[in-house]
Amino acid sequence: MQIIRFADLKPQPWRNGGGVTRELASHRGSASSGAASAGATSSDDGAWDWRVSIADVTSAGEYSPFPGMERVLTVVEGELLLLAVDGTEHPLEKYRPFRFPGGAASSSALPTGDVRNLNVIAREGTFKAYTSIVELSKKRAHPVFEGQLGILLQGQAAVSAGNAGQDNGGGQDSAPVALNRYDSVVGSDSHTPEILGRGFLAVVSIDPVAS
Repeated sequence: MQIIRFADLKPQPWRNGGGVTRELASHRGSASSGAASAGATSSDDGAWDWRVSIADVTSAGEYSPFPGMERVLTVVEGELLLLAVDGTEHPLEKYRPFRFPGGAASSSALPTGDVRNLNVIAREGTFKAYTSIVELSKKRAHPVFEGQLGILLQGQAAVSAGNAGQDNGGGQDSAPVALNRYDSVVGSDSHTPEILGRGFLAVVSIDPVAS
């Protein structure tokens, strides 16, 4: 079971100075290593086929373009982000994912102060990305499957690895591990991680596009 601790991630400043980004996970494109990485940082914009990151936006300004990519942006902290995409303004409220072309001319304004965004970017024609916000329960665990990343946005939660019908030696699932805010759980179809608690979880799904 793999957990990406948000506190361990190194913030990288934006080129325009308007904020910082912490990369949770990415998948390198064929032009680079071709391998997936979690909790790593990338200085090469677009040197991957998909990337999941959390950005602190502290001032209004333009966003870096990502031609050939599709973006899904979700405000996870703060009240409101005004996102302009090719001249059309979109008010983005907390926990409401918004999809837009990565190559579009885009910029943001902060009418109510700083915000924190969950950013998912995927290469068009290769991967399709989705972001869902779910409310956690203490009675019914939420599974995180292969190709998914579960990110604790708010509240208290713990994750354990299900036995997937297999005996791990003691006949019991692994002991639950506490999650802190913005910690991420990497999904798996073997011993699928299960999250219990109270609060809200972002589930990012990255699906390969059939050729």
